[in-house]
Amino acid sequence: MTSRTGRNTESSAALWAERADLAESAIVARHLRPLWAIPGTTLGVVGWPATKRERAFMFWHYWWQAHLIDCAVDAANRAPTPIRRRRISTIAQGMRTRNLTGWTNNYYDDMAWLAIALERAERTQGITEVRGGLLALEKDLYTGFEPQFGAVPWRRGSDYFNAPANGPVGIAMARLGRYTRAQEISDWLDHTLRDKDSGLIVDGIHLPSGEIETPTYSYCQGVVLGLETELAVHTGEPRHVDRAVRLLAAIEEHLVAGGVVAGDGGGDGGLFNGILIRYLALMALMLPGEEQAQVNARRGAAAIVCRSAVAAWENRLDVDGNPLFGADWRQPARLPRISGAGMLEGGSITASRTPERDLSVQLSGWKLMEAAHVVCAAGF
Repeated sequence: MTSRTGRNTESSAALWAERADLAESAIVARHLRPLWAIPGTTLGVVGWPATKRERAFMFWHYWWQAHLIDCAVDAANRAPTPIRRRRISTIAQGMRTRNLTGWTNNYYDDMAWLAIALERAERTQGITEVRGGLLALEKDLYTGFEPQFGAVPWRRGSDYFNAPANGPVGIAMARLGRYTRAQEISDWLDHTLRDKDSGLIVDGIHLPSGEIETPTYSYCQGVVLGLETELAVHTGEPRHVDRAVRLLAAIEEHLVAGGVVAGDGGGDGGLFNGILIRYLALMALMLPGEEQAQVNARRGAAAIVCRSAVAAWENRLDVDGNPLFGADWRQPARLPRISGAGMLEGGSITASRTPERDLSVQLSGWKLMEAAHVVCAAGF
């Protein structure tokens, strides 16, 4: 098969599949281990090289594990095997066991990420044993919506209503068929958190005070892009297509350098660019419309994915035959040491001294390789 640009997409897709395999292999070798030696459980150790406390899962970071499941689903969708399907199940069981009190916690963003991962696991891989967890998460996410404000808070009882919670909650609602609630959230995000000057989505707002926090993190853009794309597909309402196209233009102007997603980060921030990449790939594959604006948007989203993947791969380190990705895909990756682990501060995990040590950074690299594969396989 040859794409519109004349590139052989079969060979390109095969190349990225091979690289995605290696990204998966690196995570499996360095980070995955049974939880407390309990049969049928797996979790990702949050650092490599790991401290004793990390290996014992005294620190485990719920939402990082949700993204680990999502990446495991990517691999199983790309090349289904019994081992990959079982890995998804054992990570889910590891999360349920380590969370102690059930599937849910107090953070709506955390729960939304797990709901997205479990829904994909059930829908695409037929892993029905996660159904109970998905139902529990769906109930909490749906009832967490506060009608007087039109959104969900960051965590239970908080006055902070932000994109990192509402974006993934909206995506989860859309994928669970609750389109009205998903549209309420998407309208709130566009009306409340879109910066009129840059076109980007700011982090959040305190309500009812109205105090806005203005950082424009890459994952805030990613989740809104994903939500608008989902709604464009499932509702057919033009405003969702228009918002997605407009937001992509803002991303290209402000968050991309030389065709590559810019910026770095470890700790929680290590997942930010990977989340943006995941939903750029979704937009490239799913955004409806054949007018030139929509065609250009799909191509533009795919181009960012592919150029970012090339940069990240060229700047990786090879360690024992597996890649170690950099926190900034434009810069050479650095080999981490066991010292300098990140810390919990204000509900967020800070970066390790060398961010490449963090599972979050390596998960973003894995997301990027999987995303490059799917867009190449689609003919971009």
